[in-house]
Amino acid sequence: MMSEARPTAQPQMPSQPGSQPGWNTPQQYSMQPPVRSSKTWVWVLLILGVVVLVCGGGFAGLLFIGMNAEKSNTEISPSNTKSSPPATNKTGNTSFSNSSTTSTTTTSSSSNRTDMESVDLEPWVKEFSAYGNTEFTNGEFIMSSKKKGFYYVLVAPEEYKTEKADTRVTLRNVDNAAGSLGYGLIFHSNPTPLQQGYAFLIDTKKKKYRVVHHEPQSEKSVVSWTSSPAIKEGAEENVLEARDLDDKIELYINGTMVTSIKNVYGYSGGVPGLYAGDGVKVAFKNLEIRK
Repeated sequence: MMSEARPTAQPQMPSQPGSQPGWNTPQQYSMQPPVRSSKTWVWVLLILGVVVLVCGGGFAGLLFIGMNAEKSNTEISPSNTKSSPPATNKTGNTSFSNSSTTSTTTTSSSSNRTDMESVDLEPWVKEFSAYGNTEFTNGEFIMSSKKKGFYYVLVAPEEYKTEKADTRVTLRNVDNAAGSLGYGLIFHSNPTPLQQGYAFLIDTKKKKYRVVHHEPQSEKSVVSWTSSPAIKEGAEENVLEARDLDDKIELYINGTMVTSIKNVYGYSGGVPGLYAGDGVKVAFKNLEIRK
């Protein structure tokens, strides 16, 4: 608001070039009103004030929306993964911890891929590891994490590729032990384990499966724990298989497809591997790649 100018006020001089104030400064709206009692200038100022408030409010609203949109695009969900320092050998191994939580249809089919390559698991035995136990007995590679709440992973060397292939392994829960993390097949993995790739896991006590993908020191759910009658209970053998197709990856338990996923997180040129969680002793054999 401005006070009335006195009649003796000097007339306003024209502005010099380059002295015009910015559009958003108060001077932009300063005008010398008429000396007489006309109220036209009051209405002009009120209209200008309304325009400023409306435009300013709209700009602030747009700025707020923009900030929230940026936040939603960059926000990362917190992880509940506990971790230990990694250790890696020729086949690669690391241990971390996590827990997880879709439904699916089940169908059966056979693959026409017959060119088979077997991965020898006996050399994967480590004399000592701070994170896991390994042994090779009666043709089975037995592994477990040393602590509950952690998982232990081993992956194959770089020459074994799971792209455009069927990758399968036979496993059993040796002691029919309970656990919350599961055990199973790694595929499309970075040769440095738990950096990038997938794990297809089962729990034979609960007859459930899940699918996760790995990032450095993080395990995230792709398919939450889901019940499946295709899983054999207890210490019985189960065969897990991942078939990499052009547009999807089909996942099978004992020859029955339980779900399929898009290859979003797989490592290009990835390798297979094995996963055992929660200290459960798991026996693996017949780790095979068919192309």
